[in-house]
Amino acid sequence: MQVLLGILYHSIGGFASGSFYMPFNKVKGWAWESYWIVGGLFSWLIVPPIAAYLTIPGFAQIISASSGQILFFTFLMGLLWGVGGLSYGLGVRYLGMSLGNSVVLGFCAAFGAIVPSVYYSFVPTAGKVSFTDMLSTSGGQLVLLGVLVCLVGIGLSGKAGMMKEKELSEEEQKKSVAEFSLVKGLIIAVLSGILSSFFNFGIEAGKPMANAAVEAGYNPLFQNNVTFVVILWGGLSTNLIWTTILSLKNKSYGDFVNKSTPISKNLLFSALAGTMWFLQFFFYGMGESKLGNGASSWILHMSTIILTANMWGIYRKEWKGVAAKTRWTITAGIAVILFSVVLVGIGNSM
Repeated sequence: MQVLLGILYHSIGGFASGSFYMPFNKVKGWAWESYWIVGGLFSWLIVPPIAAYLTIPGFAQIISASSGQILFFTFLMGLLWGVGGLSYGLGVRYLGMSLGNSVVLGFCAAFGAIVPSVYYSFVPTAGKVSFTDMLSTSGGQLVLLGVLVCLVGIGLSGKAGMMKEKELSEEEQKKSVAEFSLVKGLIIAVLSGILSSFFNFGIEAGKPMANAAVEAGYNPLFQNNVTFVVILWGGLSTNLIWTTILSLKNKSYGDFVNKSTPISKNLLFSALAGTMWFLQFFFYGMGESKLGNGASSWILHMSTIILTANMWGIYRKEWKGVAAKTRWTITAGIAVILFSVVLVGIGNSM
């Protein structure tokens, strides 16, 4: 029953994450950096402490009582994840919901599944699986096989993108993805996928705060909400710096007072997108507390996002007009990525 609840929570979180970019598509007349930072303020600064207060009222005391080392590494992982989150938005912007999410999250799933184990190889921790343990056990080997299969699926998805670029004219490509750019998008997507995996590591680094919440008598289901506050401070720092630079460079800071644009609606859709993005973490934390396994939770979460994003990609007709071979290639890529999730799940259960 606990496993089923974990899967349900991860599915809800994955749906929220796979759908969060849709409200951004409703924003009119604003530069990317304008609506991105508004959404970011809600997902990284405003909503997380509200969620933490509602579920762990003493979260501020837990954070202030934590050691500087725990706070530093949790924040640092959030900072690195913030670069991944920033480039994630750019990846979807240039590749579209379907291809962008498949490539970004495929890499994110693969690296997120193995990064914590590499850390525990250098810092042995009771009850935690090191990379050496993974190499020496059949279950661990199956997890690593799943990661390799995941990378094959990413390769197929990337190939489908190249086929799409050759088949469609620039005008046809931009009917569904306004700023489609395969090379730029793939480079950004790979960077994003690798760095985005550090969110999973941030959860591991901040685990003492989550444990403190449980020890204080709070519901274990919401234990990770206190950790999210610190991780997302790191994400906010990265994104705020970069969007500020872009706003000054492009002089887009005037978007917020530009009466020729629907300011209220743009703020509303940006806030909705940011809130939806945070909900993925909220439900991820609930799912992880039920499954109790970082690698399994992470890759299950990623697969749900990939499925959701590709459903939106079909809805937005991002693959309309391509040859049947191209459609089959992207379908095969997604199927292989999902198969890798099954392998990782079985491996972790062993």
